[in-house]
Amino acid sequence: MPALIHLQNLSKVFNTEEVETHALAGIHLDIERGEFVSIAGPSGCGKSTLLAILGLLDSPSDGRYELNGRPVENLNRSERARIRNREIGFIFQAFNLIGDLTVFENVELPLIYRHVPAVERRKMVRDALERVGMAHRQKHYPSQLSGGQQQRVAVARALAGEPSILLADEPTGNLDSANGEAVIEILRSLHRAGATICMVTHDPRYACYADRTVRIFDGRVVEEQVQVAAG
Repeated sequence: MPALIHLQNLSKVFNTEEVETHALAGIHLDIERGEFVSIAGPSGCGKSTLLAILGLLDSPSDGRYELNGRPVENLNRSERARIRNREIGFIFQAFNLIGDLTVFENVELPLIYRHVPAVERRKMVRDALERVGMAHRQKHYPSQLSGGQQQRVAVARALAGEPSILLADEPTGNLDSANGEAVIEILRSLHRAGATICMVTHDPRYACYADRTVRIFDGRVVEEQVQVAAG
């Protein structure tokens, strides 16, 4: 069975005026189903660029990307959007909740775009909120929640559609240490239940919870470390 994610000689170059910036250079990476991988490195090393490519939010300049055994480089815009909506769950540092929608409605929205029937949709939303301990806040609005609670809702939104992979970009970056630990524990629980997770972080406290840490420097993979999750 092929890896869930397979990258071969992946590169990304940004051209602005006369400046050519090599954000990623010759990335080789496989992520297996059910694996928890952290992508670590200093600011500006290419971590978020790599995650954007994995999530089909950006395209590589060169190289091969296969998701679930399928090459994705030549997908058109609508095909990429369909895969993003059905197979990829995103968790962002800034939460990205919609302020005038309730917690329930925020989690439900991607399922509406997928045309999930209403009865099934409501069950999926309730189940996702239960998993992150936020079912009791389903009628609240984001402004009525703490940062940690907003990130829990963002995790629920990401996992409600049962995606193939969860992509988390600095999910603890806007949280204090206690809430950061709580969000990481949710991710660990999802991983133990079988979820595939790829998390970008610059914080070694959280990188160590993954099965494997891929370290990036200047757009290149410089080290891969397999580890036993802490705790």
